[in-house]
Amino acid sequence: MFMGRVDDQEPPSKRVKAIPPGHQGLSNNNPSHSNHIDPLGGQMDGSLMPQGIKDVIGSKGIIKKSEFIRIISKALYSLGYERSGAILEEESGIPLHIPMVDSFRKHVLNGDWDGSLSTLNKINVSDEVLKFASFLILEQKFFEYLAKDRVLDAVYTLRNGISPLNIKSKRVHELSVCIIRPSLRLSLGSINQTSNSRMNLLKELQKVLPPTLMIPEGRLEHLVEQALNVQREACYFHNALDTCLTLYTDHHCRKDQIPSQTTQILQGHGDEVWFVQFSNNGNFLASSSRDNSAIIWEVHEDGVLSLKHTLTGHQNPVLMISWSPDDSQLLTCGFEEVVRRWDVSTGKCCHVYEKLGVGLISCGWFPDGKRFFSGITDRSICMWDLDGEEIESWEGQRMIKTSDLAITGDGNQIISLCKESSILVLDRESKVEKTIEEKHTITSFSLSKDDKFLLVNLVNQEIHLWEINGHPRLVTRYKGHKRSRFVIRSCFGGFEQSYVASGSEDSQVYIWHRGTGNLIAALPGHAGAVNCVSWNPVIPQMLASASDDHNIRIWGGSMVNCNHQEACSNGVRHLNGNSK
Repeated sequence: MFMGRVDDQEPPSKRVKAIPPGHQGLSNNNPSHSNHIDPLGGQMDGSLMPQGIKDVIGSKGIIKKSEFIRIISKALYSLGYERSGAILEEESGIPLHIPMVDSFRKHVLNGDWDGSLSTLNKINVSDEVLKFASFLILEQKFFEYLAKDRVLDAVYTLRNGISPLNIKSKRVHELSVCIIRPSLRLSLGSINQTSNSRMNLLKELQKVLPPTLMIPEGRLEHLVEQALNVQREACYFHNALDTCLTLYTDHHCRKDQIPSQTTQILQGHGDEVWFVQFSNNGNFLASSSRDNSAIIWEVHEDGVLSLKHTLTGHQNPVLMISWSPDDSQLLTCGFEEVVRRWDVSTGKCCHVYEKLGVGLISCGWFPDGKRFFSGITDRSICMWDLDGEEIESWEGQRMIKTSDLAITGDGNQIISLCKESSILVLDRESKVEKTIEEKHTITSFSLSKDDKFLLVNLVNQEIHLWEINGHPRLVTRYKGHKRSRFVIRSCFGGFEQSYVASGSEDSQVYIWHRGTGNLIAALPGHAGAVNCVSWNPVIPQMLASASDDHNIRIWGGSMVNCNHQEACSNGVRHLNGNSK
């Protein structure tokens, strides 16, 4: 037999025998509370019970003292500090469990199933809770009979104990199959008569019984995590790993967590820079320009970028770039021209994709890295394999002449601009289409990493955040940036994509808090319209912006020491790509 004191992490023999105020739903047949068992042995006089158990604690007066102490006791026992837990019960006079629950736990740990059920029936809980708790107990009894090869007793328990409860019919069927197929027993449940299996049963019972009777496992940890999470979400500038959170002080990040200072200026292009995008692993940045070229920049461990390859071959300005899922290849799309595929390690062009009589206007990889999509000037969408074969196409008004294109991570949904003020979400498998309707012309959009949200840039100088799971829903609006003539692109970014950044025609980069829509920063520095921004997916404090001033600016959360050969001015590195 397994005694509670030995096997229970919260030994029943150490419980103080008193009912704290606030416990409801117990039978009037409970033992007298006038005497209290000392957790270390002997009796404790009721007159020694501390007064004010009903009092609340804390500056707000909303924490019930009895609940607070019980949750601490539970945490101490769970952490293995049994003596400390017992002493807390003794000194406070507030037991973790009432006597009836202590008795119930002892019966369970000792395998006294009749006693467990008898005690359970004396606790005033709902019929539904009683049934589910009884089911768990009888199921454990059933498995232990099978473990001892007492098959007839197991059958009796199933027929006369479990089945009459009339719940969980599928599970009852599985248990009956166990009788004739012993190989299934291990996969369906524990059959060992050990303290661990019965302790696991108690944990399952904790999930069924009211928390006032048996406090859920890890309750204190859960409450603390909730408090930390609330502080983190309320902090506009939280842009780092959660290791910076502490219990010792309230959480407040400084503004320098947000990339707000120029740390480097990349000067490799000879004309307006229209597009920038970091690789999925954050190790590279690709840029494209009106000068008909694209550039791959390498991000070094110290956060400094250097030119890796200049990609030439397009006859028109390069509108868009797209990284392969493994970052080994890059697609570049010329303006109403062709798509080129490049090897990132060598900088060599691997293939040129074109379609007779039409031009390609956008590109995006399929998640398997073996196919890609492209928007066509005839408003269709094509899927290609890497050898240039057209695998599939979607005809009709699927796109407009200037368009973004996105594919969800499962490869099932294609998202495109189908009208000036509408975005089409096409399900490839079900062929179901749904649209996001705006009142103003859409200039660009970007998809969140989790595929659940779209950022939509509009001509009316607003950016809208749409939730696209299920029926599309407008969540937040972001305002402040300027847009009158050009295509301006925005992006998600920062730790857990908690921020939204956008370019602007007033030469600034704008950053908003994603959840609230509040503007956090407007970053000056460029000498022309900022066309596109990209946030490093691995380094939350690194942001890139592309501008009509021919430059790319790298923004960081704090100034970086200039110990490199590039020219420095006011703490900013200037890298002339042509000098490499």
